[in-house]
Amino acid sequence: MTDPFAYDGDPALRPAIQAALERVIDPEMALDIVALGLVYGVAVSAGRVHVRLTMTSAACPVGELIVEDVERELRAAVPAAEPTVELVWEPPWSPERMTPSARAAMGWD
Repeated sequence: MTDPFAYDGDPALRPAIQAALERVIDPEMALDIVALGLVYGVAVSAGRVHVRLTMTSAACPVGELIVEDVERELRAAVPAAEPTVELVWEPPWSPERMTPSARAAMGWD
């Protein structure tokens, strides 16, 4: 399987960061944001973890909750780094970004 998101930073931190992001569940889809393909990229530098994240739609009613969950999980996983979350809309999210297991869970395979 290819990497679920672009990563730039200390490779030793990636497992903890990815696990933290996988603990964030989109309550509307009942799947984690990594499996859904909502995480576009992570950059770690100078005491900061910057996450580029999208939602399934710009009208997502739980977007703020998801951003707060990402920040909380990253603070717990990497306490020495301050998380920042950037919501992006390009490229637009599509179901093709989902992992095969997430598509199967949704009955889309």
